[in-house]
Amino acid sequence: MFIDSHCHLDCIDLNDFEGSFDLLMTRIGEAQVERMLCVSINTERYTGMRALVDPYPQVDLSVGVHPSDAKTHPIDQAALVKLADDRRVVAIGETGLDYFYARDSQQEQQQSFREHLRAANEINRPVIVHTRDAQQDTLDILKQEKVVDCGGVMHCFTESWEMAQQALDMGMYISFSGIVTFRNADALRDVAARVPDDRFLIETDAPYLAPVPHRGKQNYPAWVSHVAECLAGVRNTDLETIARQSADNYTQLFDRY
Repeated sequence: MFIDSHCHLDCIDLNDFEGSFDLLMTRIGEAQVERMLCVSINTERYTGMRALVDPYPQVDLSVGVHPSDAKTHPIDQAALVKLADDRRVVAIGETGLDYFYARDSQQEQQQSFREHLRAANEINRPVIVHTRDAQQDTLDILKQEKVVDCGGVMHCFTESWEMAQQALDMGMYISFSGIVTFRNADALRDVAARVPDDRFLIETDAPYLAPVPHRGKQNYPAWVSHVAECLAGVRNTDLETIARQSADNYTQLFDRY
């Protein structure tokens, strides 16, 4: 019923699941999460992440380096393309710009972002974009590197409607995480109400950003339903419609081959 479009399964503390990854996956399935995208944050972790999820065909993969790691884990277009030569890999990223946590590596982040976008265009995979405190630079690089050709998603979106509009105009999707459920997120809920039916995704970003009513706890993909419930409320529809539309949008973006 649900698709979690962005999670980090390899980062989840399994002590909450009796030390068992199998139990974690069972609990996710019991919550009617039928598919999820396990997102790479750096290449050192990728091999272990790939091996961990290998027995679970419901898990898609991405390859990429988070902007916070761009300085310590530099990567180029060729290396990304090589890693992505795997039918389980449906996207490049996450990449992007984070000037809030990593202001001292702006140049490295920008170069890494460009390399990811070039790789995405070379192999026709969508790109997963993280942005924080870097609206204009993010939009400028997306435009300069022709994201309109490969497509992609603005993950865990927390920015303005004006930024969302510009991303939508470039063919991007907008993904909402548990942040949309937070009490002080009225502006974000307004964005969530305005994104077209065929351009939104839902995610957990697990193990981070647990939604209300679990805020402060370790997040996991089973709780993506709370994001869906919130969107159903702000979009004046029902949970089943949000689940179906977000799943259709996921397959439209990521199922290309």
